[in-house]
Amino acid sequence: MGALNIAATWVGTRALGPGRRSVVWVQGCPFHCAGCMSPDWIPDVPARSVEPAALAAELLADPTIEGLTFSGGEPMHQAAGLTEVIRAARRIRDTTLVCFTGYRLERLRRRPPGPGVAELLAEVDVLIDGLYVAALDDSRGLRGSANQRVHHLSGRMAESGYDFTGRDRTAEIAADGHEALLIGVPPPALLTVFDAAVERIRQSHIGGRA
Repeated sequence: MGALNIAATWVGTRALGPGRRSVVWVQGCPFHCAGCMSPDWIPDVPARSVEPAALAAELLADPTIEGLTFSGGEPMHQAAGLTEVIRAARRIRDTTLVCFTGYRLERLRRRPPGPGVAELLAEVDVLIDGLYVAALDDSRGLRGSANQRVHHLSGRMAESGYDFTGRDRTAEIAADGHEALLIGVPPPALLTVFDAAVERIRQSHIGGRA
C-alpha cells in the first residue's frame, strides 16, 4: 500500500465523536461544497505524504486515545490507505472509527469511487454521509447540515449515549506555530470569527517579515 496524502492530523480531541479521539483530514475533495469550512483541503495536490502504519502509530501515541475520526477532504478517495491505517491502529489498541464522506452510503456500496471503499466501510463504526448544504446547517449534532445522515454500521457506538444528530456542537481551536486548526463541526458564527482571526494573524505575520 502506498503513502497517504494528508492535509492535517490532530491527536487528542473530544470535538469529533465520543471519547478522546485522533483525527485525520485527507487532502483532496471532488465536491466543492459552497461554504466548505476547509477550502484549502479541496484541491487534489500533494500535501503531507505518510505511510499507513506510521500514521496509525502517530495517532495512537497518546495512550488515552479511544477512537479515530477520518475527515477531509474526501476520505473515500483514499479508502485503501485509510483501511490500512485503521487496521494497523486496531492491532495496537481497540479503537472506534467515525468517518465523514460527501458520498451517500448507497452510492458507495453500488458504485464505489475508487479502490478499498468496501473494505473501509467494513471497518467504520459510524459513517456520516452526504454533501454539506449551507442552507440546511442547523448547528446541531456532528453533521454539517441536516441533510447528512448518521449510519451506525457496526452498532459499536449505538448505545454510547453520544447524540450524533441533536447534540450541541463543540469545537476546539488548536495552535501550532503560526498555524491554527479548527477542530470539530462548528456553528456558522464561530467559523466566521475563526476565519477573521486567522486572517488577522496571517496579515500580522506577513507584516512582521516585510
